[in-house]
Amino acid sequence: MMVEYNCISTGIPGLDTVLDYLRPGDNVVWQVESVQDYQRFIIPLVKQGLKEKRKMVYIRFAHHAPVIDESTVKTYRLNPQTGFEAFLSRVHEIAAREGANTVYVFDSLSDLLYAWATDLMIGNFFRIICPYLYKLRAIAYFAILRNCNSQHTTMRIRNTTQLLLDVYRYEDKYYVHPLKANGRYSPTMFLPHLMVNNDMVPVTNSYEVSNLFARFQRLGDAGRKLDYWDRVILKAQELQDRIYSGETVPPEKINATVEMLCRMMIGRETGVSALARKHFSLRDLLYIRSRLIGTGMIGGKAAGMLLARSILRDSRDHDWHLVLEPHDSFFVGSDVYYTYLIENDCWNLILEQRKPENYFSMAVKLRQRILDGVLPETIREHFTEVIDYFGQAPIIVRSSSLLEDNFGHAFAGKYESLFCVNQGDPQERCRRLEQAIKSVYASTMSEDALTYRRQRGMDRCNEQMPLLIQRVSGSYRGRYFFPDLAGVALSHNLYVWQKGMDQRAGMMRLVAGLGTRAVARTGGDYTRIAALDQPLLRPESAWNDVRSFSQHQVDLLDTAENRLVTVPVNTLGALRPEPEFWKSVAEEDHELQHNRRREKRWVLTFGRVLGGTSFPRIIREMLKTLEKAYNHPVDIEFTANLSGDTLKINLLQCRPMQTWNRHQNQLRAPPIIPENAVFISQGNCMGGNTSQLIQWVIMIDSKAYSRLNEADKHLVARWVGRLNRTFKRPAATAMLIGPGRWGSSIPSLGVPVSFAEICNFAVLVEIAGCGYLPEVSFGTHFFQDLVENRISYVALYPGQDGACFNPKLLNSSNQPDQVLPEEPKLKKVITITDLASVNAHLWFTANTNSGTVACYYAPDEKAESCPAMASGKALIH
Repeated sequence: MMVEYNCISTGIPGLDTVLDYLRPGDNVVWQVESVQDYQRFIIPLVKQGLKEKRKMVYIRFAHHAPVIDESTVKTYRLNPQTGFEAFLSRVHEIAAREGANTVYVFDSLSDLLYAWATDLMIGNFFRIICPYLYKLRAIAYFAILRNCNSQHTTMRIRNTTQLLLDVYRYEDKYYVHPLKANGRYSPTMFLPHLMVNNDMVPVTNSYEVSNLFARFQRLGDAGRKLDYWDRVILKAQELQDRIYSGETVPPEKINATVEMLCRMMIGRETGVSALARKHFSLRDLLYIRSRLIGTGMIGGKAAGMLLARSILRDSRDHDWHLVLEPHDSFFVGSDVYYTYLIENDCWNLILEQRKPENYFSMAVKLRQRILDGVLPETIREHFTEVIDYFGQAPIIVRSSSLLEDNFGHAFAGKYESLFCVNQGDPQERCRRLEQAIKSVYASTMSEDALTYRRQRGMDRCNEQMPLLIQRVSGSYRGRYFFPDLAGVALSHNLYVWQKGMDQRAGMMRLVAGLGTRAVARTGGDYTRIAALDQPLLRPESAWNDVRSFSQHQVDLLDTAENRLVTVPVNTLGALRPEPEFWKSVAEEDHELQHNRRREKRWVLTFGRVLGGTSFPRIIREMLKTLEKAYNHPVDIEFTANLSGDTLKINLLQCRPMQTWNRHQNQLRAPPIIPENAVFISQGNCMGGNTSQLIQWVIMIDSKAYSRLNEADKHLVARWVGRLNRTFKRPAATAMLIGPGRWGSSIPSLGVPVSFAEICNFAVLVEIAGCGYLPEVSFGTHFFQDLVENRISYVALYPGQDGACFNPKLLNSSNQPDQVLPEEPKLKKVITITDLASVNAHLWFTANTNSGTVACYYAPDEKAESCPAMASGKALIH
């Protein structure tokens, strides 16, 4: 028989005859009883390949013994514990490097269950890598262990591969049964074949065939259709049932099962995993599984919420079950996210987007592909069950990525959280839920999220996106649905505006209605900041200031319009809600009553709830209990609902509070010289104790900025972003000063930059005046960004409380023309002061004990204290 050049031998002549040889692009999957049976067919392939001088590659990743002598072929050792995406990307990278016409041998795919704990991801891996190897005209051998993987996974592999071969061994005889062979056919090809030496003899007698298969049928093997994941859960449930029945179960067996389930569902982040193993019982983990859609991990946000509840439940300091509102959340597993991407042909785009030159540009196309995708039917059925469960109660779909809410990385506000008011017929409610899910998935490709990841060196890390689906806490008041109170609370108060306040007591940002306004810098609106040791103490004292710096708008869910809406406080007051609620949060503003209509006007002061209830004390105790368990400061998100004297708190989120070493920027600063001060203030700063030399100051002139039209104000913001890319720490230490709120979406309130456009500055200053007001945003996502980027923050009110501001001291310094905007009108707005080039020493210091924050010149200070300044070189390039 003449063999075509493109025909490749298996090394077994009889098998070549049965299969009509291997062909470029063939992926060959062997279904075997043991790795040794797989090895029986690998050895001839390798010998033949080496004889023909083919390029041979061994992909080694499993626990089992090597199937090839690694000294004979090129071997790559991979670690699947790094995660699905990293493992798949590495294999893809190897295949791209090795090029076309390579022969690959992979370890048993079933072994990946040790790392990924789910068949679904094995199927996903094969769905991606098999077509790629086919495109490269490679030959690849894979193995799966019979009855180890679910039938669903086996079928996905079968539908993707070119050849699927069943191997049986009985009394040292091997039988090969081809189940699939693309592009081949013969009258006996798909019969079992007995291997005799190197020949293959088809077994054609019906008695012999049925007798052969009967030997390999396992009694009680109905579980083979189950995913490995589900088999582990079943064993865990059996163990829990034994405990319930009173049977004595060895603690080490329980601990081992808890550890396995934590690894499968909670994640690998060291700090959170340790807390999970300590505070989650076997019963807790089985409950999580009962609420889990799909498989995989539940992610950081969901894990933090559940951990906090378990810690409080086990605490003896307080009867927390009398205070906490129960949760009935659902979790969408991390594997569902990857499956969605693969089923919607996103993977090649992901690989392209990972390239540095495509990092942002390709993300736009990928984001749209995710939004336009279709959820797998099996998953959509589960979402129908979720809708049926909640009925028409409002729900929220929240991100819960694997990197989110961990020690060191909060990802605060980087991903979407979307409300579903949940009105309409079941089909409409399902459609809106599915769209919300896809929107959260797509937010992984948002510019803010991508920038955040790149800044922290995580642009190539696995970022799977589990989801948390929660019932919205609250009640109906007419057409609106909302909680009485919502907010964020932190166990350490870094915003101390008055002497005698205890930082360790913590603080909170409180709003009426939905908590969206507590975590965001909202245009023209303010939250109630309360120090938990002195909850009635306010930064403001005069009633006009109390009114001005209060919450004027409330976020609600409108069941008539089926969407999130914002209404004025007085509109809500006119709805005549329960007296207990309104009297707890609002006071009548008699000075602004409309005399003609006699309409009441309200100011949200939260006086009664803060001064006349146990609410502040309960939040403080909660924070301290959680902080002790975490051995680290924490911050939480919550809602609270009042009914008479009864208070119920819904704990929505808990994470390690993002902090940094307060003394890391501690150079020895000289004494403050008032006449040399650019500014001095008491309080209104965040970032802890620091003293550092400033090399560059970028200032936006308030008066000049206020005269610009809206388009030019946005242009100023883009120029700030351009400068931000230049001042990269630690090479340059730059201060940014501007009117009102940095990052406001409304140019009339401040410069509308994104955080990615100010992230490299060391100090951020907001100046009051010319109609602009700062907002001390302690506790918001903006604050989290400041902390994680180690940016000190100052809100400066010139002329108040001894605060002074002398910008002329900056204008006299050198301003390098090469970085100034070309537009003349912007040159009058943006001042760039290069202190390094004139060898001036500008200090920024903040002392949380005295409350003093200052920026001042110290001309006698030695330049050696800052190497960059000592060089006298400008750092703009």
